[in-house]
Amino acid sequence: MYNNIQLSKLMFLSWEIQRKRKLNRTNALRSAWAILQNEDITIYYLTRRFSHTHYPNKVASQNLTLFNR
Repeated sequence: MYNNIQLSKLMFLSWEIQRKRKLNRTNALRSAWAILQNEDITIYYLTRRFSHTHYPNKVASQNLTLFNR
């Protein structure tokens, strides 16, 4: 179903969430799972949030990913 690379990304992200947000393990895993399942929406939101209104983005959001592949 999922390979080791995807599972390691999930675990890494959940550990970061748990540490930074001080959540328990279950909630951190749940948050990481939601982020990874909705990666395209997350990228769109982050690109839009951190873009300036005075000039367009230098990188198209279609070419961005959360993790290097």
